[in-house]
Amino acid sequence: MKPWKVIDRASAPDGGELVLHQRGEEFAIRVNGRELMSSRQHGSEERMAEVACAGLTGARVRVLVGGLGLGYTVRATLDRLSATAEVVVAELVPAVVAWNQGVLAPLAGRPLEDSRVKVETRDVGELLREAEGHYDAVLLDVDNGPEALTQEDNRWLYGERGLTRLRRALKPRGVVVVWSASPDRAFAQRLKRMGFDTEVVETPARGKAGGPLHTLFIGRVRPSGA
Repeated sequence: MKPWKVIDRASAPDGGELVLHQRGEEFAIRVNGRELMSSRQHGSEERMAEVACAGLTGARVRVLVGGLGLGYTVRATLDRLSATAEVVVAELVPAVVAWNQGVLAPLAGRPLEDSRVKVETRDVGELLREAEGHYDAVLLDVDNGPEALTQEDNRWLYGERGLTRLRRALKPRGVVVVWSASPDRAFAQRLKRMGFDTEVVETPARGKAGGPLHTLFIGRVRPSGA
């Protein structure tokens, strides 16, 4: 088996180190030696986009993707939207954007080159704070789950304050999908309590190829008075 080689390094938001590895045609991003994402496993990211974009039609659809990763979520989102849709990608680490514009670009078919994409190199929370009834869908894949945080500053996103801000950023009946490596019953209950019709879906990491199960928390803004 071919050994992994280091392609590049970058500072992680929490002060650690992100390392881009390659082995043949396979890529992985690790932080402090722990694998965050791999080109072997992206079925759950694609399922995330499928769920979020189901039923989104019209000329002014806007979708916010929090967390660029290896580009698979953005690609799957674009594939399900019209030519006039807008996809805003929030990625906190400039190096991850650069990798997706360079060596990683072919993995998901160069999604950042699509004219519908706007990349914001900043925290997804900032974009949510600035938005009011702006997005049809928000996809959050910035942590390993509501409790398995990649940086402690993200904790507010999954609490009552963050979910209130998220609901306000969405259009009526807008949808949020939160990716998690594992179930979290407390978060699902919180999502429901904060005004979302909630569904929890377990989906294989490698799609039809199987693999470990990841969890998608799906919340649709509940109509006023419901």
